[in-house]
Amino acid sequence: MITLKSPREIEKMAESGAVLAGVHKELRKMIKPGLDTWDIELFARRYIKDHDAYPSEMGFDGYKFATCISINDEVAHGIPRKGLKLKNGDILKVDMCVNKDGFESDSCWTYAVGEVSDEIKKLMEVTRKGLYLGIDQAVIGNRLGDIGNAVQTYVEDENHMGDVRELIGHGIQPSIHEEPNVPAYGVPGQGLRLKEGMTITIEPMVNTGTWEIADRYDKKDDWTYYVSADGTPSAQYEHTLAITKDGPKILTSQDPDIDAKYLL
Repeated sequence: MITLKSPREIEKMAESGAVLAGVHKELRKMIKPGLDTWDIELFARRYIKDHDAYPSEMGFDGYKFATCISINDEVAHGIPRKGLKLKNGDILKVDMCVNKDGFESDSCWTYAVGEVSDEIKKLMEVTRKGLYLGIDQAVIGNRLGDIGNAVQTYVEDENHMGDVRELIGHGIQPSIHEEPNVPAYGVPGQGLRLKEGMTITIEPMVNTGTWEIADRYDKKDDWTYYVSADGTPSAQYEHTLAITKDGPKILTSQDPDIDAKYLL
């Protein structure tokens, strides 16, 4: 079931999103070669708790952590691993959800660790722009296929990178995963029509090579996550947003200048 949120509910989701965005802004200062991924997890837990919120991935479907941390060819659902230290040239994805006063937010960001290759810089640039092209299609009367097609056309047709199919965005609130599914690929004019009050995530995952992914099992932590099928680097950017009469409004914005037209 898809619930349409009131302006008050959307404002409360934005308060949750501000806490989540705050974690990402602080991580910009922290992330460097030699940092243990477990320190990222501990910092996120502390920051969220100190802002009277809760990391809502913890306990969701049995997940044990506040963050998902994926590195290089790891596409999504990697876990923070004690002793796994970042290296110069890595590409790091940190994904998390926050609940504040019963209101959810969800956002992933990609970070360059130290000095990265031109290929990685281009991957990050394409993925981030793909997210915003999708957001621009999130207007009343458009369809989900319009969002996905905007991302897919830019990523695959214009930049010849792999637009992951199996992992997609979703509705959000009252839980972190709600209807509808929001793919980062699609056919314009197809799919569910967008209505005022819908709250969704858009979260393109892009590989420099194939769009296909594979499972990888971590025996030490008894955990399965996703990697690019051909071992190429992967990036992900994700925002939570609301469909409003004034256009799409980003609820997890990290930059009021860049996102000025998308703010409540």
